[in-house]
Amino acid sequence: MASWHYADVWDTIAALRGDTPALIHGSRRVSWHDLSSRADALAASFVEGGARRGDRVAMYLTNCPEYLEGIYATYKAGLTPVNTNFRYRPDEIRYLWEDADAIAVVFHGCFTDTAAEVRGELPAVQRWLWVDDGSGPCPAWAEPYEDVASTKIDGPYQAPWGRSGDDIIMIYTGGTTGMPKGVMWRHHDLYLAFNTVADPSIADLAAVRNRVNNLTDPPRGLPASPLMHATGFMFAQSMLTQGGTVVTLENRRFDPADLLDVLEGEQVAAMAMVGDAFGRPLLTALDEAPDRWDLSSLTLLVSAGVMWSGEVKDGMARHLPSTLLVDLLGSTEAHSLGSAVGAGDTARFKLGPDATVVTEDGRRAGLGEPGLLAVAGPSPVGYHKDPDKTARTFLDIDGVRHTVPGDWARLEPDGTVTLLGRGSLCINTGGEKVFPEEVEEALKTHKAVRDATVVGVPDQRMGEAIAAAVELIGGAEVTSDELIAHTKKTIAAYKAPRQVLIVDSVGRAPNGKADYAGIRQRILDASTSPAKTQ
Repeated sequence: MASWHYADVWDTIAALRGDTPALIHGSRRVSWHDLSSRADALAASFVEGGARRGDRVAMYLTNCPEYLEGIYATYKAGLTPVNTNFRYRPDEIRYLWEDADAIAVVFHGCFTDTAAEVRGELPAVQRWLWVDDGSGPCPAWAEPYEDVASTKIDGPYQAPWGRSGDDIIMIYTGGTTGMPKGVMWRHHDLYLAFNTVADPSIADLAAVRNRVNNLTDPPRGLPASPLMHATGFMFAQSMLTQGGTVVTLENRRFDPADLLDVLEGEQVAAMAMVGDAFGRPLLTALDEAPDRWDLSSLTLLVSAGVMWSGEVKDGMARHLPSTLLVDLLGSTEAHSLGSAVGAGDTARFKLGPDATVVTEDGRRAGLGEPGLLAVAGPSPVGYHKDPDKTARTFLDIDGVRHTVPGDWARLEPDGTVTLLGRGSLCINTGGEKVFPEEVEEALKTHKAVRDATVVGVPDQRMGEAIAAAVELIGGAEVTSDELIAHTKKTIAAYKAPRQVLIVDSVGRAPNGKADYAGIRQRILDASTSPAKTQ
């Protein structure tokens, strides 16, 4: 049976779309022809440099054309891309690339210092491709990316081992178990799960050609969130699979006015964002200048990764009356758990066609009964190097494999579900998942700290903000600001507490377990209002 492979689909589209733009980044326009030919050159270079089928190539980049060129190149060569959170500190980067067994890294010049710091401890990484971003010269130990990508070869490129729907796409997610986990998808399964166009379940490139030839208005889509996150990555892949154009922002710092300028200037039809982390600043900008932007081209606005509040959704609906607002409930592991279309209750979702709610003992939950969301259909192979988590997440329910990512919900009489939250301690701050124990350990490396407990507290913009209760060693003195700055030396800044409460004791139970609920209430009681993002 023929299996879908993204490289086959995109090669087919590139042959038809030719000089029309595939990627737009400021004044840069990368045509479908050039996207494919540059990916051919990169793919050939990886294989000629010693890469073998399935080897991992890390993308250490902010949003840019090179990110998607690199992804396409790994697909053409039968290699596996590895997303890298560019906010990570050196220890986190080192862990990620070691866990992934990366053999090559594509990195922006601004990350040269971090790459230089970790490269001596990563002997498996044999190639470093430097992407010029104007931040400095290419280091002697790296190769200029452009020299490789601009090489002309006969394409489309095929590695000696060919392509297979069983080739792996690995997406690292923070998850709820501490360190990042690599979610392993087969090309065929990911294509079926996240593809929004009506291609058949068996690979049929003639159907792709027919679909693309009949395009009257190829879509332009803008992933507002980073491509190194599943939300932005899946959205960008969907745009390319539709034969459309991916528009990325030049500005590395989120500027709502700049985003709105690009939406208008490039006549973007669809955008993906992460809940209120993007929605609230956008709404503020629209409220302050309601007549500044013509956003009539925007027909679809999708949010995923964190709750999109009713207040913000309603406000954006006022400014975007002709735009379909869709709040998606899902994860890197689980597609189509549910969706909420339009304004209204932010906790209520319509279940996806293959989704259900099950109790912890594996039976289907009744009306009003809390349970775990589960979804059947195409799913990942599992987690890289973590069979235990794979076994806990991918369960047999009534003889069918389901993905159960850990979201608690209650089935309502009208067939919707009310989302209740994660059953774990994971903190979701602006779409970034943060594990409390990692932050606690960072706090406890300070010489003045005896113990620490970290929780999530409500935050208007980010959904949750990170807060900590810290117990000091007798006689020690340190300020909250000093402790926050200390954590940023070892973990990414977005993981650092925004609020630190110094307490006499964090109040652990006799068995050593922290009272997270109690600490959270103590922090809330000590504040006159929910924590604000600094």
